[in-house]
Amino acid sequence: MTGPAGTLPESSRAKPPTGAAGTADPADRAGAADPSVVVGEDGLARPAWAAADPLLRDYYDTEWGMPVTDEQGVFERLSLEGFQAGLSWATILRKRPAFRAAFDGFAPDLVAGYTDADVERLMAEAAIVRNRRKIVATITNARATVALRAEGGLAALVWSFRPRDTPRPRTFAEIPTTSAESVALSKELRRRGFGFVGPTTLYALMEAIGIVDTHLLGSHRRGSSGVWRP
Repeated sequence: MTGPAGTLPESSRAKPPTGAAGTADPADRAGAADPSVVVGEDGLARPAWAAADPLLRDYYDTEWGMPVTDEQGVFERLSLEGFQAGLSWATILRKRPAFRAAFDGFAPDLVAGYTDADVERLMAEAAIVRNRRKIVATITNARATVALRAEGGLAALVWSFRPRDTPRPRTFAEIPTTSAESVALSKELRRRGFGFVGPTTLYALMEAIGIVDTHLLGSHRRGSSGVWRP
């Protein structure tokens, strides 16, 4: 996610503290001046993409950037990142219940067993993104996920590309969209038979499941994953 899964980059701040004179310190004033930051009724500032829509706000506050370390969870998020390519994350998030129903909860063993008939079934499912290449890639990736179990599994492989440090962006412009690690992970997954796993897609995955923390410094979510110190 130049932000979660391809949306605008993340940004948020806690409500600025006030001093004896009732004014925020200069750093807080600078943050409050950021037009991409919106302060909600709860006093928490969020990026514009997460400020208005309750679904996106809840996703931002409770899920995005929190660690996901189980095989099915990583496979689901990898699959949704692939479907998101070229679309907004809001579209994918609204369709997630339908995706889960159509893909048997993204259970890798079940999806790995899909046949051509399932591809046609999914192409006829109006509630999901009906892109044949993405559907076929999801099935292929499920089979590759099952094959990876003999070598530690998908989650362990993806998390093994955790960098030694995480970005500390102060502005949207400082938030990366790829990294050396996402490039290397892309090459490794492609080598193992995965598709729709470009470096940008995988960096978005790394943000989404907590491998990197791209919350802006000062965000009320900064460091909330427990993976990186705030």
